[in-house]
Parts: sequence; structure tokens; C-alpha cells
Amino acid sequence: MVITPARAEDRLPALVVDGLSVSLGGRELVRGVRLEVGATERVALIGASGSGKSLTAAAVLGTLPAGAQVRGSVQVAGVEVTGRPPARRPAAARVAAVGQDPAAALNPLVPVGAQLALPLRNHRGLRGAELARQRTELLAAVGLDDAERVLHSSPGELSGGQRQRVCIAMALASRAGLLVADEPTTALDLVTQAQVVTVLREATRDAALLFITHDLAVAAALCDRAVVLHGGAVVEDAPITRLLTDPRHEQSAALVRAARAGALPTRAGVAS
Repeated sequence: MVITPARAEDRLPALVVDGLSVSLGGRELVRGVRLEVGATERVALIGASGSGKSLTAAAVLGTLPAGAQVRGSVQVAGVEVTGRPPARRPAAARVAAVGQDPAAALNPLVPVGAQLALPLRNHRGLRGAELARQRTELLAAVGLDDAERVLHSSPGELSGGQRQRVCIAMALASRAGLLVADEPTTALDLVTQAQVVTVLREATRDAALLFITHDLAVAAALCDRAVVLHGGAVVEDAPITRLLTDPRHEQSAALVRAARAGALPTRAGVAS
């Protein structure tokens, strides 16, 4: 697979968040969040709109808004990164990101091939034939087999699902040990959601994933454990299977009811 780190049992947790609080404009929006993601673990950070999940993700990525006040600790692969933007973090603490809007993440005027080449050059030092080979392999890894067409296309010539797969390929190109995916399936139809979930599952087989979503059904198709946020605080942290059958907090129960109303997924996709 694309990511080939050391054995998981020999590695530190990919992410440890301890007592994270974030305030904006004097208002505390994230309150004492604690969570951990193992070296090859897929964890869902779940909550309704305004629960603090995207701010928590931004703290992990180093992309909090200007003026945000932060307390607590964020460690990536054992490196303290609280308040440090991505450019000031060491390579060992690199975090890859996939966002909700692939159209905004990609430059509309630059062919996909040129955009995919950037992380391969900058993070892996690839050039020439090896760079070209890795670009093709990355696209194949995310289910884009018509590599030549995709590489020469502008983002506007691809579908939303194809653009999201390109964004996942770009994230994988850095070989970061942790991938943070913030609502990456929200803007997609159900069939494309299922395809992207499958791609994420395969792509993170040997790495860690923090999957931010409001949709427990999608999380259940991808992740093994869920951390539920409500009002900026963690209200439940449990294996997905236990959360689905025996939620302990009213917010978790509400998420389960919403997931059941839309039909709970199988591990093969979003719709059962």
C-alpha cells in the first residue's frame, strides 16, 4: 500500500489530545477534550453542527483561526504541536488532511498531475520517472485507474467524487502517519460516499485516521471507535459496535436514532 510505516506495535500513538480547550472571541467552544488515536487506528470524532469537532480538527492540523486561544496538549507521534502551524512542525509530526470541499482544496487553473507532483517533490524528494510512477500508483490506490486522463485534467473536468479521491491521493503522497478527514463525504451522493469510504479504509490500512463527521452511519462503515462531542466536550468514547447497541449519553442516542432512520451501513458501504 502507499503508506509503509514501521510496525504499529513499535510506534507511539499517532495522536494524543489531552485537555484541549479552544476559545474564540472570549467564548470557549472546545472544553477539555481528551482523545487518542493509535498508530493504525481509525477513530471517528462525531457531533452535531457546533459541537466543536472541526475546531478540534483544526487544532490537530495547526489551522485554527487567528486569535484563537488554546490550552491543553496536542501530540502527534509524540511531538508536542499545540499552537504550531504546519510549516513549523518537524517531519515526524506531519499530518495529512482531506476536507469537505475538494473544489476549494484544488487549484482550478492547474492540472491535477502538477498538483499531485508537489507533495511528491516536497515531502519525498521524487523527480522524473519515479515521480511519474508514484503519481499513477497513488491514483490507482484511490480507485482512479484512468490515470493519464485524470493527470491531464483540470479539477473542473472531474466529478465531485473524483476530485475528492484526488485530494485523498495528495494527502497520501506525504506519507504522514496521521490523516485527518474533516467531513469528506458530506457533499457527496450516497453511492459516491460509499466509494470514498472504501478508498479511505484501504488507504489508511497501515496508518491512523481521525474521521470528523456528524453522520454515525458513515462513521460506522469506516471506523472502529467513536468519540462523541457535545457542547465542545467529550460525552462518550466507545467502540462503534457498542455505541450502536448501547449508547450511554443522550447525544449518542440521538446520533444512533438518526443513523437508524437512514439505515445502518455494512462494512462494505454506507447503505445496507
